Amino acid sequence: MLGRWLGAAVLVCFVTGVISHYLQHPPGWLADDLPSRPAWGYRFTQGLHVASGIAAIPLVLAKLWAVYPRLFVWPPVRSVKHALERLSIGVLVAAVLFELFTGLLNTVQWYPWPFSFVPLHYAVAWVIVGALLLHIAVKWEDIRAHWGKRSSGTLSLPAQDTPDRRSLLLAVAASVGAVTVTTVGQSFTPLRRLDLLAPRHPDHGPQGLPVNKTAAAAGVTSVPESWRLYIEGPRPYSLSLAELRGLPQYEVELPIACVEGWSKSARWTGVRVRDLLERAGAGPGARVRVESLQRGGAYRVMEMGASYARDPLTLVALRLNGEVLAPDHGYPARIIAPNRPGVWQTKWVAKLEAL
Repeated sequence: MLGRWLGAAVLVCFVTGVISHYLQHPPGWLADDLPSRPAWGYRFTQGLHVASGIAAIPLVLAKLWAVYPRLFVWPPVRSVKHALERLSIGVLVAAVLFELFTGLLNTVQWYPWPFSFVPLHYAVAWVIVGALLLHIAVKWEDIRAHWGKRSSGTLSLPAQDTPDRRSLLLAVAASVGAVTVTTVGQSFTPLRRLDLLAPRHPDHGPQGLPVNKTAAAAGVTSVPESWRLYIEGPRPYSLSLAELRGLPQYEVELPIACVEGWSKSARWTGVRVRDLLERAGAGPGARVRVESLQRGGAYRVMEMGASYARDPLTLVALRLNGEVLAPDHGYPARIIAPNRPGVWQTKWVAKLEAL
């Protein structure tokens, strides 16, 4: 029973994690075809990714507690098949623990290790798949026999163990429910009042919206009065903040959804990116490269595929919930786009380049 619950949680976590990875790091052949709709898509899948990963932690601990004596049987290897089974179990346990606990630390942005989190987290997810497939292959006869017994009604368990099994399952279910209810409110805002253990609260932050990186942390301590937005293309031009505000303004409601699992919708007002690109002479299939005033970091420069660049919901936003952007939200201008990770909603925009 624990294995089925854990398997479901890990499967959901894996699928949503792969979606997240390709939305964050699309290969070139896929970049222009990533869907910009539904606008809430990344908020849903990433919230589910983090929620299922957190829920899997008490499940994996309970599963290990239930089976740990069998991890230390002697002799450790009795045959080639047994060696493969032990190998698959060892790799599977190590990889699942690595994924769950490094993922948990990522939600609080604590990285006490020397490696880059994203590529290794993604790679180890596929190690889990490989170890699981190997384990299923070497245990296939036992699996088939088990389900055959269940279907024929001959599977029996010791009656004296029933109360203990029931108590264990109830305790594990309560633990999963507790950690889920007290963390999922960071993305599922109807439960935000119960958001006691998550590192972010959707209502806490400048202008009622959380931030991961402040202006001070990004090195954007001040914006010069001479700031202009440069738009490069066949007909390059630049706009002052006053000129940007003088262009047709559009208001959209879109969520900020971060890879750490928190998200919240807000009203954004600004100029459509596609209008700026058309004025620069960019074709309908153009991508756009966005540069930030941020002084460094992996996300100072961002590229959007054509599907995002042409979407009418994608804005160079100047206002948040009717107010001028706060410095921590990207003043004087930032990108907001549908179905997109928060790390690519670039703040403190300095230049758009049609590609």
